[in-house]
Amino acid sequence: MFGSAVIAALLLGVLAGAIARSTETAWLSDALDAVGSTFTTLLQLAVLPLVFTAIVVGINSLRQLGGGKEAARLGGKTVLWFAITSFIAVLIGIAVGLLIDPGAGGLNAAPTEENTARAAESVSNWGSWWSFLESLIPGNVVAAFAEGGTLQVVFLAVIAGAAAYSLGERAKPFVDLNASVFEIVQRYLRWIVLLAPLGVFGLIGAAVATYGDELFRPLASATLAVYAGTLLVLFVVYPILLRLVAKVSPARFFSKAWTTLQFAFASQSSGATLPLTRQTAVNLGVPPAYAGFAVPLASTTKMDGCAAVFPAVGVIFIANISGITLSIGQYAGIVAAAVFGALATAGTTGWLTALTLSATVVGLPPEQIALGIALFYSINPIIDMIRTATNVAGQIVVPVVVSRSEGLLDDEVLQAPSRPPLLEDTGEQPSPRPETPHRTATEPARA
Repeated sequence: MFGSAVIAALLLGVLAGAIARSTETAWLSDALDAVGSTFTTLLQLAVLPLVFTAIVVGINSLRQLGGGKEAARLGGKTVLWFAITSFIAVLIGIAVGLLIDPGAGGLNAAPTEENTARAAESVSNWGSWWSFLESLIPGNVVAAFAEGGTLQVVFLAVIAGAAAYSLGERAKPFVDLNASVFEIVQRYLRWIVLLAPLGVFGLIGAAVATYGDELFRPLASATLAVYAGTLLVLFVVYPILLRLVAKVSPARFFSKAWTTLQFAFASQSSGATLPLTRQTAVNLGVPPAYAGFAVPLASTTKMDGCAAVFPAVGVIFIANISGITLSIGQYAGIVAAAVFGALATAGTTGWLTALTLSATVVGLPPEQIALGIALFYSINPIIDMIRTATNVAGQIVVPVVVSRSEGLLDDEVLQAPSRPPLLEDTGEQPSPRPETPHRTATEPARA
């Protein structure tokens, strides 16, 4: 129902924008712009508290690993491999984005003077590694939040989360407060997401009124870039890791995981696929106890499709349609957001939060980010399928790799034939339809 509403809003926005452009009706263009900008402002209101509280809570949730060095080692190695694979995936996303260059010259319209000034300031701020490092540390905690310094807020959250973790029970009230605020922000976003069709109507309508039919030419190249990047990760990077690190045949992996990947592709939801994902990991020889920890953790923080390949392509796309040339420092920001931003996207819809975080970190103008998000909404049902399948594959690969490195992988189970992890094998009944939280921009669940 929500997806249909978004598509309907998209079509109505195109129609309204076309009417405003062809008839030169200023009031209609202004109204569309006001609707879109209001929705954007409502979303931006939640970004910084969401990022801060998610990171603090995420760091302190590591206590759930339990006691003992073995649990800590398994947890640490799991998170390390999450970061390694995210690093590889985001580099592939950047490479594919630079090669295909999605959105290059697509709008045939120069950015506004305000956008140009912001872009110039952003490029100068990210022009060197020293300035990048200097931008990490805020001079004032309140100013970091008031001025919208996302990267500075991430830095503060990591420091606060680590300090709270080291204090243990003495910091429990602080952690509980952040957990409560996190829940409040999520509830706020659940309310705002109901306005998403209206926001898409305004954003797309205003864009069409401004740019006309030139707006949609970049979308085909953006779709191609996302598919190219995710397929490279899915069928090149993961098989190499399986063969060289886990000593597992890629053919055997895909033979046991294919049903799960198909379900992920169709459902577009890692949450709905979770029972199948866990059972697939067990069928590949991962100990059930470790699979019970690693797979749920991966389903909320391991998103090579949504949070690595896609935001890299998405930032390049937004920069191209805005007429902005990214610097080396800004590409480094994309990598940092992908590798270290997993905790920031935990508990939220992956694709939107990852793209917003990456684009904000590199300093793209907020109105251009909003336009890019609106455009990606229009092709989201198409690209979300392959993103989710890539996410789920990575959520299986990492536990297999870690289990092998720890000597825990059961080769007898790995080599034994097993039935596809159908619903009756797991005893659970995930919905065959995409979960609304994943399909929308701001809900807690995501692929």
